[in-house]
Amino acid sequence: GFLRECVRSSEFTPCPERTTSMKPAKKDTKMRIRAFPMSMDEKYVQNIWGLLRNAIQEIQKKNNSGLSFEELYRNAYTMVLHKHGERLYTGLREVVTEHLVSKVRADVLASLHNNFLQTLNQAWNDHQTSMVMIRDILMYMDRVYVQQNNVDNVYNLGLIIFRDQVVRYGCIRDHLRDTLLGMVMSERRGEVVDRLAIKNACQMLVHLGIDTRAVYEEDFERPFLAQSAEFYMMESQKFLTENSACVYIKKVEQRINEEAERAKHYLDEFTEELIVQVVEKELITNHMKTIVEMENSGVVHMLKNQKTEDLARMFRLFNRVQEGLKTVVECVSSYLREQGKALVTEEDGGKGDALSFVQNLLDLKDRFDHFLYHSFNGERQFKQMIAGDFEYFLNLNRKSPEYLSLFVDDKLKKGVKGMTEQEIEQVLDKTMVLFRYLQEKDLFERYYKQHLAKRLLLNKSVSDDSEKNMISKLKTECGCQFTSKLEGMFKDMSVSNTMMDEFKTHVLMCSTNLYGVDLNVRVLTTGFWPTQASTPKSNIPMAPRNAFEAFRRFYLAKHSGRQLTLQPQLGWADLNAVFYGPRKEESSSEASSSSTALLSPRAPPAPRKHIIQVSTYQMCVLMLFNNRDRLMYEEVASETDIPEKDLVRALQSLAMGKPTQRILIKSPKTKDIEPSHTFTVNDSFTSKLYRVKIQSVAAKGESEPERNETRSKVDEDRKHEYPCIVLTHLVCIFVCTHTKDRRAFALPAYGNKCLAVRWMHVQEHR
Repeated sequence: GFLRECVRSSEFTPCPERTTSMKPAKKDTKMRIRAFPMSMDEKYVQNIWGLLRNAIQEIQKKNNSGLSFEELYRNAYTMVLHKHGERLYTGLREVVTEHLVSKVRADVLASLHNNFLQTLNQAWNDHQTSMVMIRDILMYMDRVYVQQNNVDNVYNLGLIIFRDQVVRYGCIRDHLRDTLLGMVMSERRGEVVDRLAIKNACQMLVHLGIDTRAVYEEDFERPFLAQSAEFYMMESQKFLTENSACVYIKKVEQRINEEAERAKHYLDEFTEELIVQVVEKELITNHMKTIVEMENSGVVHMLKNQKTEDLARMFRLFNRVQEGLKTVVECVSSYLREQGKALVTEEDGGKGDALSFVQNLLDLKDRFDHFLYHSFNGERQFKQMIAGDFEYFLNLNRKSPEYLSLFVDDKLKKGVKGMTEQEIEQVLDKTMVLFRYLQEKDLFERYYKQHLAKRLLLNKSVSDDSEKNMISKLKTECGCQFTSKLEGMFKDMSVSNTMMDEFKTHVLMCSTNLYGVDLNVRVLTTGFWPTQASTPKSNIPMAPRNAFEAFRRFYLAKHSGRQLTLQPQLGWADLNAVFYGPRKEESSSEASSSSTALLSPRAPPAPRKHIIQVSTYQMCVLMLFNNRDRLMYEEVASETDIPEKDLVRALQSLAMGKPTQRILIKSPKTKDIEPSHTFTVNDSFTSKLYRVKIQSVAAKGESEPERNETRSKVDEDRKHEYPCIVLTHLVCIFVCTHTKDRRAFALPAYGNKCLAVRWMHVQEHR
């Protein structure tokens, strides 16, 4: 300031320095003040100090306009130069202390109950201004005496004296602290306070610490944080008692924002973080369990009622404190595991249950994925928790691999209603997420192979692209070893198509008799397909049997040394049926009007033709009624030699399925089938559809013995690959004729029939 102007306006004569060195002295370009030629006597020193003291006092009284700062600087310089720096330094301290004690402190004490902060702030500003002027006058003392004796510089000396004699003086110190704390508390209660006065007081305390925050910390910050902790401890109890969890966290969020904003406006910058930590500790950390477990409003309530925003707010708050997210994660995990365990245990083992089993898990995954990304910001801890919990409860149910395969099977079959290809793709992608959680992926592979085989052989796949896309997903997840057999199944289908083209050419060229059967054969590899090692029992009707023998001769001629084994459980057939009996509704109408009808001859009902698509086992049953009107269950079992479980399913589908698919009539009409129960052809069968597909009774998954057997085979090494073939699309015609004496079934000129066949290398039988 003004001292620099004083120095610039002074004209000092340079004084050459003496040297004892023999070397030529370097040119000295520094401006130096010439030393006085004689030493100062005591009286002269007292006179100079008297002038400086009076000047300092006038500066403190704001009467500095008539002072010559150049002269004052010269006098201070003279005292320091003649080794009277200590006297000058001590005198300065005494003068400043006297002024602060007698004038400033007295004024501040008088204002304790009236404009206290304003008076103190004015005194502080005046003192800073005066100390800047005094510092400039005594600049040479700062440069020489202060540095040589390692004492506080002039300005800092003034701060220390103001701190000790004014700010930290007894009741002033206490009153300042209480006033500031009281104003903060008033603002917390919603009152308007003088923020500028608080800001000035806090800045004063920071400056009085010189190079540290010690004064601010001791005189304000620590009491402020302690008072705030007590305040928010009491408020937390009140908030928890009066509010729900969602309201509580809103209030906490509001309080944190208020304190942060307050600190930004008038507290030291480092106080913001500390006061926010206090609020977080008292309102969040000390009550985390209580908040998340609040009845009818805590985390579980929010999850149950899709309170996405409330969960997001809780996540943001708990993410601020140590162990906060862990507390929320544990609560969410507990609820998720409870929900998941309930889903995987609420099933009876049926296929319908398998679909709902997986769909419910997918719905649960969608719910928690929504929370993950909309409430928990995709936080890694929550993502890992969800994955771990799903893996936990999915594998609680030993049927999970089978059910997951059944679910995929349902989505990849033809006739999935209400879903586009894109929607099916999305569902399969979600299903693959569940697949990742499966621990027994080898079991899934075994079941998936069974279900894929039926889709391919029975022509039920929605498309080859969808099938291959699913296999590609499995390959990406588990590697090529996992899907090699599945890919081999598709290769077998392609090879089979080529084989059948060659066979049909052979039939035409050689005029081979196929007994009216249009035969289609699939050549498979045993290691790829879920075929049976032993020949399944069943008596195939003569015509399809002879057609297959023709194919056998052709095949073995090309591949000598191989053995073919039929697998009828994988086949299907299209049968043309003609029904001559009256329609069901016609029979009812005739019965109701018999009392009034005239005795006149009635025309026979018109025959009704349908193509009926059935399984191989169902075909074997229906062909028996060509020569019989009525058959008992034990007779059907004896003549077809079909395994009991498969025979029961075939009869249930034909006689106890949907009303529009009941080709046979069972007597008595009970749910179970016993050896003495009888079956007859439903002459009144009718359908709006020309082609009628008889839906097989859904297999209720595997029975427990079957499931145990499957598990026992999972780890078996497949040392040999056995090719096999499946006979598919073998066409037969099923005709129903009706005479007075008997019902006859004839095998007309063509038909459709599907048989599964397996073959082996001869050396494997040695």
